[in-house]
Amino acid sequence: MVQRLTYRRRLSYNTASNKTRLSRTPGNRILYLYTKKVGKAPKSACGVCPGRLRGVHSVRPKVLMRLSKTKSRAHGGSKYAKCVRHRIKHAFLIEEQKTIMKVLKTQAQSQKAK
Repeated sequence: MVQRLTYRRRLSYNTASNKTRLSRTPGNRILYLYTKKVGKAPKSACGVCPGRLRGVHSVRPKVLMRLSKTKSRAHGGSKYAKCVRHRIKHAFLIEEQKTIMKVLKTQAQSQKAK
C-alpha cells in the first residue's frame, strides 16, 4: 500500500509559497520538504537593456541583500559593460564637441577682427 502524505504546515492549498518535493528519511518514510521560490538575477540600472545582469547570482531579494554584488569595474553589478562603454564614449564625444565649438568660435572671432 502507498504511504499517504500530508502537508507539514497549516497551509493546505497548492499555492506558489507551498511548493514541496518528496524526501525519503533514514527510517524509510516519505515526507514533504518545502522548496524555496526560485529567484531572478537583477536587471540593469540603465533601464534600456532588456536582460538580466551577468555575474550576479539569481536569488531571492532577501538573500541578494547579503551578497556582494560588485564587480571589478566601474558600475559593476548594476549596469551592463556595454552600457558603461557606451556612456564613456558618449561623454568623450560630448567633450570633443565642446572643444571643437570653442575652436570654431575663436576662429570666427579672429576672422571678424581681420
